[in-house]
Amino acid sequence: MKTITAGFFRSKISGNSFVPLLAAVGLLLLATGAKAQPLPGGKFGPTNTPLMAWSFHDHTNWTDNDGYAPLSFTNLNYSYLGDGDSLVVDTNIPAWLQFHVVENDGTTNLTVDNGTVMFWFAPDWNSTGDTNGGFGPGEYGRLLEAGVYTPDSSFGWWSILVDAGGTNIYFAAQTNDLSSNLTVYVTAPIDWTTNYFHFVAVTYSPSNTALYLDGDLVTNGPPMTVYPGPDVLTNGFYIGSDSNGVLQAHGLFNTVATYNYPLNSNDVQTIFNYEYGYYVISPWNIPFMDNLKSAPSNPSYAPQFNVITGQGTLQWDGAASTCSYGTNAFNIWITNVIVTASGSGSNNMSLTFTIGGGADNVPYDVFANSVLGFGTNSMAWAWMGQGYHCNTYTLTNLPNTTCFLILGTPQDTSGFGLTDAYEALVMQVNPAGSQTDSYGVPYAWYAEQGLNPYTAGMGGQDPDLDGLLNYQEYFYGTNPQVSEGFAIWTSAAN
Repeated sequence: MKTITAGFFRSKISGNSFVPLLAAVGLLLLATGAKAQPLPGGKFGPTNTPLMAWSFHDHTNWTDNDGYAPLSFTNLNYSYLGDGDSLVVDTNIPAWLQFHVVENDGTTNLTVDNGTVMFWFAPDWNSTGDTNGGFGPGEYGRLLEAGVYTPDSSFGWWSILVDAGGTNIYFAAQTNDLSSNLTVYVTAPIDWTTNYFHFVAVTYSPSNTALYLDGDLVTNGPPMTVYPGPDVLTNGFYIGSDSNGVLQAHGLFNTVATYNYPLNSNDVQTIFNYEYGYYVISPWNIPFMDNLKSAPSNPSYAPQFNVITGQGTLQWDGAASTCSYGTNAFNIWITNVIVTASGSGSNNMSLTFTIGGGADNVPYDVFANSVLGFGTNSMAWAWMGQGYHCNTYTLTNLPNTTCFLILGTPQDTSGFGLTDAYEALVMQVNPAGSQTDSYGVPYAWYAEQGLNPYTAGMGGQDPDLDGLLNYQEYFYGTNPQVSEGFAIWTSAAN
């Protein structure tokens, strides 16, 4: 079963229906386009040509952008977060993606003595330093690595990595000189949040090393003098893990690129400026982040109808061991996802997850679907119930195929009682549009009565067979699911 935590996905939704969803749902329905677009001020994108690049559009064979196949791979997944397609290296079993340093035809994918490596990365963890509480990758997570670290420098090693608590990033290397020396060229503190993409660039040469984060130069380091030899490099390099697939980065990768020369700071900044707009969950995507933060921290409306409320089919498993707060009530995510199978059959899967971020005493809607699609022509999402942040929940009896989960915030633009997320995902209507059908009956009233709010007023429906159609029941103040019999006609005649 594939699971994708609350995040940002592509969609065909456009126009005025797009903006209200930003603060309404714990995801963004992102419409993507071609990248042949100018930068602010009319300047076009970067002209630097990489040695190789990986956009991860091939989710089956994991070929690079030139079609070269990896040396090996196992237990990988993908996500539509980021720039449309992302590699996910995040399991509790070995997982890796291994490529040649130099292909059999002489094509070079990576240079370790003089060059640049850059990529976008979104962790499935938060930077807190508390590894016992489930924060950070839990080990020294490898972002990109060649060779193997050894305490006595007996082999050769080259790596960009983060520490176990997710609070520092490093660029380090060893050679096989048995000196027990580990050269840490650059290091810097980080404070990252689950599913938020960051741009990482490392440059290195015989004269200098440098680390850039989100386009800015963070620190310089000494000249590149220690690195693994050709015999080590014949084993290739790994994206997202070490050679054993155990020391994983636990996160998502996109737009990985390598160069055989060190880019200067202007080059790095240009590439970052060109790309960051395609990574909507990013601290540097200012228009989106401003929109997100502009929403009220807590719902301030008194809904006309009390529609979607309650635990639903969510099974509460208890409070999370450590509570992680969001910047406001709308900054939420799903974390600690575990999928288990019990017995046999086609509906034998259980999915356990924790709601992270958010704020106290705010109910968050959980939606599920077997198809990742949005818009009026896609399969409607199912409302699974409401949960609260820092609590763990389980959904049982799920089909053993594919399950996508999305968190919805309490945003209700209309105040009728249906959240914007519910309207967009379940009803597939514009949250900023009309809230009533052609008879003037609020969609929320239909939903409160247990009817399909989008179709209940159509086709002369009378589920309780008392002679009143659904929309007429609204104006009479009666229950469309319970027959009032002859009495209602007698009272109407008076």
